[in-house]
Amino acid sequence: MPLQKIGPDMSQLFTPVSLRDLDLKNRLVVAPMCQYSARHGVANDWHFAHLARFALGGFGLVTVEATAVTPEGRISYGDLGLWTDEQVEPLRRIVDFLHSQGTAAGIQLAHAGRKAASPVPFRPEPTDAEKVAIAYEDWQPVAPSPIIHSERLPGYKLPREMTADDIRRLKQSFIESVYRAEKAGFDLVEIHAAHGYLINQFLSPVANRREDDYGGSRENRMRLLLELTEEVRAAWPAEKPLFVRISASDNHPEGWTVEDSVVLAGKLKALGVDAVHVSSGGFDGAAFHPKSLYQLPLSTQVRKGAGIATVAVGLITTPQEAEAILVDGDADLVALARAALDDPNWPLHARHVLDGGEDSYAAWPPQEGYAIRNMDRALGRRAFSVD
Repeated sequence: MPLQKIGPDMSQLFTPVSLRDLDLKNRLVVAPMCQYSARHGVANDWHFAHLARFALGGFGLVTVEATAVTPEGRISYGDLGLWTDEQVEPLRRIVDFLHSQGTAAGIQLAHAGRKAASPVPFRPEPTDAEKVAIAYEDWQPVAPSPIIHSERLPGYKLPREMTADDIRRLKQSFIESVYRAEKAGFDLVEIHAAHGYLINQFLSPVANRREDDYGGSRENRMRLLLELTEEVRAAWPAEKPLFVRISASDNHPEGWTVEDSVVLAGKLKALGVDAVHVSSGGFDGAAFHPKSLYQLPLSTQVRKGAGIATVAVGLITTPQEAEAILVDGDADLVALARAALDDPNWPLHARHVLDGGEDSYAAWPPQEGYAIRNMDRALGRRAFSVD
């Protein structure tokens, strides 16, 4: 179901929307992006600066990177975590700043499963001296089944198969992290069930070869996510929205399909999920051909097939593309990741393109907007263009 408009007439991208009791000033979302820069899962000044700039840049919702619910659930030793109370306050500092700029704060709670304890992309082989400075750790991952993510790619380990007790503890870890997210002041929680990480591993026959209630049929493979969603929804305040990020298709001949995702999304909606963040892939051997808007058809199918709000993501780069996604009914929110890294002021620039006029300068922080306006007036550009 489309999200409710609560603002005046303007471009769809900059029309405010409401999710439960949360009002977003626009439809632009910063997707979670791992920074691999934490020590022992604790956020630091890098995370603050990285996320604060998107609030200054005008995004309606900023989502903190995949945040592990257990130490062994981290993708790498450099990931954020929310498994201990000591990790709450540094995140609260970030949340408070986002709120001060009128931006909502979300957090993606995650477990990497068999893709845990993997190398940091920009530091694949740290020296002994670097290991001390970066709080390097290594461990054996856990997974639905004892199948390594890839024999071809370096850095992955053979995981230990999770027991029934492991699954029970995993769900409890998520709930405890949800409580900490509430203490930190977050407006929204997103369950990470995409990109070949643990919950996606349970969903996909590529990684799940179990013979108990959590493996085999599609119903059994969905069981963990559905049980977890029900418990998270009960633990998370009723007035706050809950998202789930999925890989709508594994893009793998033996994997999960978009038809499976439509069924799953319908069940998630029934459990109180407010939107599905539609991505794809995550398993070795997937057939990918990334290009502009390459994941958008998946969002369209999930939204229309399950009747649930969706977040579109994946190489969306221009204001015109983002606006068309909403106008055409392919999604309800638009998420940027690498495009936001490239231009943290993307929403401010897009507002000038789509809506124009001197009112667009009001979207800038007041400490900056008057100066940008004066610059544009002197240069005769944007609102002051003579063309």
